[in-house]
Parts: sequence; structure tokens; C-alpha cells
Amino acid sequence: MAAPDAITVSQLSRLVGLPEAPLILDVRTDDDLATDARLLPASLRRDYRHVSSWAAEFTGRSVTVICRQGLKLSQGTAAWLRHAGAKAEYLEGGLEAWIEANGMLIQPGRIPARDNQGRTVWVTRTRPKIDRIACPWLIRRFVDPAAVFLFAAPSEVAAVAAEFGATPFDTEGTFWSHRGKSCTFDVMLSEFGLRSDALDRLAVIVRGADTAALDLAPQAAGLLAASLGPSRMYRDDLAQLNAAMVLYDALYRWARDATGETHT
Repeated sequence: MAAPDAITVSQLSRLVGLPEAPLILDVRTDDDLATDARLLPASLRRDYRHVSSWAAEFTGRSVTVICRQGLKLSQGTAAWLRHAGAKAEYLEGGLEAWIEANGMLIQPGRIPARDNQGRTVWVTRTRPKIDRIACPWLIRRFVDPAAVFLFAAPSEVAAVAAEFGATPFDTEGTFWSHRGKSCTFDVMLSEFGLRSDALDRLAVIVRGADTAALDLAPQAAGLLAASLGPSRMYRDDLAQLNAAMVLYDALYRWARDATGETHT
């Protein structure tokens, strides 16, 4: 049984990717990162040595702190965060236990540079349908919960990216876009190194709906319909994105937990 201020690998793995997941703070040392730079999904790097100066940022929030082995660095940082009013736990066994349990990890080299508020900033074409909703969902749930998404006219995406330090996606001729039969969602999973049975199932559905290959999965036609509807309901792209997050949350939970369930 985990200590009262600890969370186990199995407990945290059930929360990763969900809207109610805690914020994950990685306080490993630079030497630890040099050994293995991979990150838990949606985690942020913070310097434990200065925790007293930044702990108040997380007052009232649920936080999980990780270090290499779940010992002094994560436990001490979590204690400081609790002192500042956060609901803070440390990951029992740390990154080593997470790796041993084959937990999802992300390749940090593909995460774009963050702005002065610590957020990644992305830009794509207006009037999103499938990929341009699925990719922001993936980024916010597994890469950067605070990610900012800008929508611009197709002809202006590149200029907006250059002027505002944003990363373009799902736009022809950019790194984060379709490749062969793969849609942008597939590319992001591959480049970030995100792998799980649930995400793989979801990717097939997204690919089928986004590339008119509806025979790839029985759910692809349904996702297409459920995506075209909101595109007519909302004039504001951000409002559409925010409303559609729950659709992908639901599909992910189905893909993870309910594929064997039927309704009669």
C-alpha cells in the first residue's frame, strides 16, 4: 500500500490522459536527464532547488511529483507543494518504477519551445473538422495541458507561425502534417513516441474519418458525423475545440476500457 502522500504507478497510469489527471512535475536532476531524457506524458520540468519560490503557483491544484527513484527529491518537493496549499503526491518508485511497468513515455526532443509563460503554441487552419481537433486533444492530454491553439486562414498559417512563434500543424508542407496514408494524429503519436493500445485504436478511427477510409474502423463514420456536426454548430473555432474535447475523452475511455462491452 502506498504511503498517504504517495501515488503508485498503477494509480497514476489510470489517470494519465484523462481530464482529471494531476499535473505531473518532473524534478529530476540534469544528470538524471542525461541518462534518460524521456518524460511522463503531459509532465513539466521544474528545478527542485527553487521550489520555495514557485510552489505557490500550484496552490489548490492536484500535483504528482516524480524523480528518478521516488525518494528525497520528489518527496521533498511534494512536501513543499503541500505547504503551499497544493494537493501534492510523489510517484512511488519514481521514473524507474514507471519504466519497469512499461508506462507511457514521451520523447522531449519533439516538444516545441515554450513561450514566456511555459506554454507550447500551435497554429493551424480555421474551421477544424477531425485532425485539427484530434491533435489538440492529444497535445493537451499527453504533451502540454496548457498548450495554446491559434486558428488562421490557410494562406496565413505560415506567417502567423513565424510572427507569433507558433508551431504549424495539419498544414501542407509542414513537419506536423499528413505523411502518406498517415494523418497528422498518426504522425504526432509516432514523433512523440506515444504508444498504448488505446491510443493505437483511437488512431485508426481518426485516420479512417480524416482520410475518407471509413472501412478502417466501424467507429470512423460515426466520428466523421460527430465532427461535421459541431463544425456547423460553432462559428468560433476555439469554442468548437473546447466542446469537442469531451468527444475525444469519451472515445479514449472507450478505446481503453470498454471495447469488449456491448449494448442489448
